[in-house]
Amino acid sequence: MTAENLEFNKSEDHLRLLVGKTKRMMDEIMLGGGEKSAAKQKANGKMLARERISYLKDKDADFLEIGGFAGHGMYEEYGGCPAGGVVGGITRVAGRQCIIVANDATVKAGAWFPITGKKNLRFQEVAMENRLPIIYLVDSAGVFLPMQDEIFPDKEHFGRIFRNNAIMSSMGIPQIAAVMGSCVAGGAYLPIMSDEALIVDKTGSIFLAGSYLVKAAIGEDIDNETLGGSVTQTEISGIIDDRFENDQECLDRIKFLMDKIGHFEKAGFDRAKPAEPKEKVSDIYGILPIDRAKPYKTVDIIRRIVDNSEFEQFKERFGKTIICGYGRINGWAVGIVANNRELVKNAKGEMQFGGVIYSDSADKAARFIMNCNQKKIPLVFIQDVTGFMVGSRSEQAGIIKDGAKMVNAMSNSTVPKFTVIIGNSYGAGNYAMCGKAYDPRLIVAWPTAKIAVMGGEQAAKTLLQIEKSRLVKTGKEITPEDEKKLLDKIINRYEEQTTPYYAASRLWVDAIIDPMDTRKWLSEGIEAANNAPIDRFNVGVIQT
Repeated sequence: MTAENLEFNKSEDHLRLLVGKTKRMMDEIMLGGGEKSAAKQKANGKMLARERISYLKDKDADFLEIGGFAGHGMYEEYGGCPAGGVVGGITRVAGRQCIIVANDATVKAGAWFPITGKKNLRFQEVAMENRLPIIYLVDSAGVFLPMQDEIFPDKEHFGRIFRNNAIMSSMGIPQIAAVMGSCVAGGAYLPIMSDEALIVDKTGSIFLAGSYLVKAAIGEDIDNETLGGSVTQTEISGIIDDRFENDQECLDRIKFLMDKIGHFEKAGFDRAKPAEPKEKVSDIYGILPIDRAKPYKTVDIIRRIVDNSEFEQFKERFGKTIICGYGRINGWAVGIVANNRELVKNAKGEMQFGGVIYSDSADKAARFIMNCNQKKIPLVFIQDVTGFMVGSRSEQAGIIKDGAKMVNAMSNSTVPKFTVIIGNSYGAGNYAMCGKAYDPRLIVAWPTAKIAVMGGEQAAKTLLQIEKSRLVKTGKEITPEDEKKLLDKIINRYEEQTTPYYAASRLWVDAIIDPMDTRKWLSEGIEAANNAPIDRFNVGVIQT
């Protein structure tokens, strides 16, 4: 076996182990609040959140779960909040692409933590950007009161959900809500602000204040079923459209309703007959080196993502640290902007570091982004970037201006953008390559991703100097042993904060995916985006 083959095999084993780790972590998250909580819900005749989604979606439809890692490692003082206490993503119901959002009542009775609110807003954002119908399967005790100050009053908190209900209604985006458990207080507005509101008999209830609060507020003695149960809300108040004997009957009605919804005008993105890559897709596992500082050919990964492995580059001999070009993904025409991780030479014969954005590559990327907007071609950004080139030569060459040009073109792009983080995503490189702040329709990470303001070693050394300076000012002497312990502590903390799991738990990315699923996520994302016509490209102000 050659050294090259040995390196490939080691890289392949490493990435497969990371994928396996990610799947095991997700399997644990999918248990929600645990077996005891699940058994209690079953005993009450209710399906679990994931069972409801599985029953509702088409049997052959994928379920692209968004925010599965939300809340991971957070709220430990309260027992954790697996998946943020709510499950949702993109799938198909009655053949129609849509968003399903289901509260997980096994997690603190479906109560809303801060991350729950952020995740629900993300679902609504995806629905609004892509004009996708959205289905809410409501089963929630409302705001998690010990953290009410972090979920209740601010712009991006709980109340924004209902504002979005109203906005989606004005946009003509269908919203269907099923009350399948508790629906309390402010949360009661969500189903009533939807186009269709359904309820399950005996288990579903909806009211602004439960029986205990009613007793405390006005002294009235009443039980929850009489106050806001299915009979009260369908026959007396009339706020719910219909009631059903069980979860299955209610979900069947949603399927019936989804089958009747009309379609929006399409964006008109070009799609040819889909074709699998000619190159072996699983080779991706071996192409990406274990040592993230080692160079590799990014184009080899691209050719295992695009149809027929056909990829035509734009300005291939110029600005070589960014690869731009055209291809297709499951038939959809795409423009790809990717960080080239090879060591390359520029026109002057000077070596350029792979993964670094230089002035010429930023200029090329800006032009390519504008071209894709002119041609109405969706953009895919593949990130493995350590940032922009620094130093006197770069500054004198105008790196800030060229970087700003790229950021401007990318920010003002009106064709949909999709981001895949396969490796490093550091500093301004994250921004220029369409990080979360720049509204990608979907942003996903491979288990090899690292997201931070700078690399761990550089950051640790910087933080170490700051900490040493602080300790010296207090009169403390720093021994070499103390310095090493301090550096190790900083590196460990920093490395933990750069993992894809840390990012996904805070919804900086929508999902951590198996590299083999990259085509599926991008294809479904573009199909969703095709439901929303786009405005003509307006690049804004760009200096030349």
